[in-house]
Amino acid sequence: MLRIDDIHFAIDGKPLLTGASAVIPQGHKVGLVGRNGAGKTTLFRLIRGELALESGNISLPRGARIGGVAQEVPGNEVSLLDTVLAADTERAALMAEATDDPARIAEIQTRLTDIDAWSAEARASAILRGLGFTTREQAMPCSAFSGGWRMRVALAAVLFAQPDLLLLDEPTNYLDLEGALWLESYLAKYPHTVIIISHDRGLLNRAVGAILHLDGKKLTFYQGPYDQFARQRAERAAQASAMAKKQETRRAHLQSYVDRFRYKADKAKQAQSRLKAIARMDMITPPEEAARTVFSFPEPEELSPPIVNLEGASTGYDGTPVLRRLNLRIDQDDRIALLGRNGEGKSTLAKLLSQRLEVMDGRVTRARKLRIGYFAQHQVDELHLDETPLQHVQRERPVTLPSRLRPLLAGFGLMADQAETVVAKLSGGQKARLSLLLATLDAPHLLILDEPTNHLDIESREGLVEALTAYSGAVILVSHDMHLLSMVADRLWLVKDGTVKPYEDDLESYRKMLLSNDKSEKKPKLTKPRPVSRDRLMALRAELRKAEARVDKLNQMRDKLATKLANPALYEPGKAGEIEVWQKKYAEVMDGLDRAESLWLTAQDKLDAAQAG
Repeated sequence: MLRIDDIHFAIDGKPLLTGASAVIPQGHKVGLVGRNGAGKTTLFRLIRGELALESGNISLPRGARIGGVAQEVPGNEVSLLDTVLAADTERAALMAEATDDPARIAEIQTRLTDIDAWSAEARASAILRGLGFTTREQAMPCSAFSGGWRMRVALAAVLFAQPDLLLLDEPTNYLDLEGALWLESYLAKYPHTVIIISHDRGLLNRAVGAILHLDGKKLTFYQGPYDQFARQRAERAAQASAMAKKQETRRAHLQSYVDRFRYKADKAKQAQSRLKAIARMDMITPPEEAARTVFSFPEPEELSPPIVNLEGASTGYDGTPVLRRLNLRIDQDDRIALLGRNGEGKSTLAKLLSQRLEVMDGRVTRARKLRIGYFAQHQVDELHLDETPLQHVQRERPVTLPSRLRPLLAGFGLMADQAETVVAKLSGGQKARLSLLLATLDAPHLLILDEPTNHLDIESREGLVEALTAYSGAVILVSHDMHLLSMVADRLWLVKDGTVKPYEDDLESYRKMLLSNDKSEKKPKLTKPRPVSRDRLMALRAELRKAEARVDKLNQMRDKLATKLANPALYEPGKAGEIEVWQKKYAEVMDGLDRAESLWLTAQDKLDAAQAG
């Protein structure tokens, strides 16, 4: 278990943790929640030993391995699959070790069998596939992918390594809905202890069974998922508020008596008694309300429907269509969520609707006065770091007085101090709110939001839900946050197989369908052979070469052990126990060789089938 005992820690003299204690039982899945700036990431660094405690103690079982995603993997020429495999450092070291000592060879083989090393590639590939990487992409070098995608590889690597304590800080920020749902399912079955910092209510409700709340520099452990924690927290807050109010009423009553009679001789003794009673009172501090973020979207005028209409439309890049046969209609009161696995074309559709991509075939009709707002995560990264939020808005409204622009910023939670702070010093959530303000500044009739909740805390996400619900323009949502989608969207479009069609079931049905498909992919399927790409053939050949290398290495181990067993000196009197040990090691190597040869035959069959197809 993880034990946190009475820890104290401050940054620049400001206390962050004071007498904080908690016990996380072995194997528990826990969500770490608290306000932005409360110290959640700092607590992770303390657990990892990257920061030194002022006092107190954090303890784990001896030899326990701690893992997390610190940064993206390097953009080198190592393939994604090999990068993930290398995360299991013990397996990698054993596979690379060269030795002529038969005893050591047998130990290596036994340990490789114990850690299930021969199924490692299949396990690593399954994790990468769950996070959105195709088989072809898994064979590509890391340098072929952007930073966000390399963060997914880093996540895959730590999941594959299976540390005893897995610390994840906002793991869904770089995932789409499909990847986030896969991660929820994977973490729920993870064999060791997990602590997740997240503002994703879906993840905190489905992937964890307890909540660790960091509030007021203390830690409180709650059994149950997030919604249960929220109810318990609200009940405790209500009780504390009632007790604080009752106590304040009592104190005021005593103080009133003192004020009236402390200077009257016949009442002075009683007044002094009440003064002492007031001094002895341990005043209850009313619980502080969570900071509420309200988004104020300007309201557009009403246009005649439809505001956008697509008839047989196709779009794509460099003359190659990605989406075809699009027959879609958008009215101003629509709330539409785009579903579909990564790479199917959700962002392509968003760019077409926002006029960032041209139509190749067919027709797109837009209302004549249509204004479109577009928010995507890359826009947050493209803000001018050396300028303030006020300067950003002034660029869009150059003739408007600053006194009229400040209320706009305040309407997105950027108060006076933040309005005059350069963007480089703002938090991720404050940058996201600024980008949302810029996207809605012109009161768009159609608002397209591509992952708007990254870096927003739970209170800000709830504020966004309320703003979108009240908004009188159309909304197109791409998000991994199922809570946001379920609260806002009333229509679902599925982007799949190069086109877009309405999805008639609900989000929960879509989640179950995805998880069901992931399970069925692990079972053999009888399908009509399709042409195999050159990249796929190269990946299969690489798999075969690795299988052959494993067989060769085990054959070498077998030969060395056979030589040892053939040595007459081994059979001298008194060495019966030693003979038994070597025979057992030989049997273990032969068992491993049988497995390796089976994997080699499977790899050969897959390559033969691909070449025949």
